[in-house]
Amino acid sequence: MIQYEAVAGPFGHSANSSTRIMYTVILTLLPACLFGVLQFGLHGLYVLLSSCIAAVMAEWFCLLLMKKRLLACMDGSAILTGLLLAMSLPPAFPLTLTVFGSVFAVVLGKQIYGGLGQNLFNPAMLARVMLLICFPVEMTQWIDPTPIDFSHNQVTVPATWLHFDGMSSATALSPENHTALPWMDLALGNQSGSLGETCALLILCGGLYLLYRRIIHWAIPVTFFIGLGVPALLAHLFNPEHYLPFWTQWTSGGAILGAFYIATDLVTSPTSIRGQILYGLGCGFLVWLIRTFGSYPEGVAFAVLLMNAASPVIDYYLRPNIFGSNNASAREK
Repeated sequence: MIQYEAVAGPFGHSANSSTRIMYTVILTLLPACLFGVLQFGLHGLYVLLSSCIAAVMAEWFCLLLMKKRLLACMDGSAILTGLLLAMSLPPAFPLTLTVFGSVFAVVLGKQIYGGLGQNLFNPAMLARVMLLICFPVEMTQWIDPTPIDFSHNQVTVPATWLHFDGMSSATALSPENHTALPWMDLALGNQSGSLGETCALLILCGGLYLLYRRIIHWAIPVTFFIGLGVPALLAHLFNPEHYLPFWTQWTSGGAILGAFYIATDLVTSPTSIRGQILYGLGCGFLVWLIRTFGSYPEGVAFAVLLMNAASPVIDYYLRPNIFGSNNASAREK
């Protein structure tokens, strides 16, 4: 028998688990989801529910085929994927395409790589890009907000709130919008867009809570805004009539949702702090490039997927030092 003395490994333990983290992230997104439904009507709720249910069912079916534990479909990862996809879709998006996109996200964006923790690309953004390329008309049909009126001591429900018909409108990033909207309207959700692009303030509060709970690190969100804001500021100073100011770039589209909830995906982002800084800068700068010079007004999904592909390379060259290695010892000295 081999005699050895057990010692404690260099591991930090906490009460967090992947399931707890997933449901915490979901809870922080619910206020923004509820606000989106109140702004755009019941069809937004149908989009949210159909996307989440389809994601869970697709994961359950994949687990059944692979003969894995079926209850793993309720670990929160499938629900979060469906929720993020739904928040990136127009409020009046067809439900059949919503289900198709959600199934695509889980099957071809996650399970085909081996399941949770092994996917190369963010599943929700992969499905959004697929839908945008295959169904560009449906993916760019925006409607004006028609919120419920709670003033005058009564509740007034607009006629358009109970169904998906509405006045077509352009978003703050659309080419036909040559003037920047007031930042307060952008922050409070008084704009057209997807369910996750309206109330930037609620999404920001959720992201700050994730930072407070240390579920995400500050490196990616901060550098994301720097990478997006610095070129926007310089371009606006050079030609204010042609380029949007940095506050519009920050508070419109999916910038805040992307900075706190999408780019910070623990699976598809780098592991080291230096890698995350480079990753966040790259995401922000690519968003500005695509918005400014690309064919699509929104570039968060494309930027995140491009940096997802670069994440293994970033990890290879900027990986953290192994505990107890010579490099780590030299750095401590």
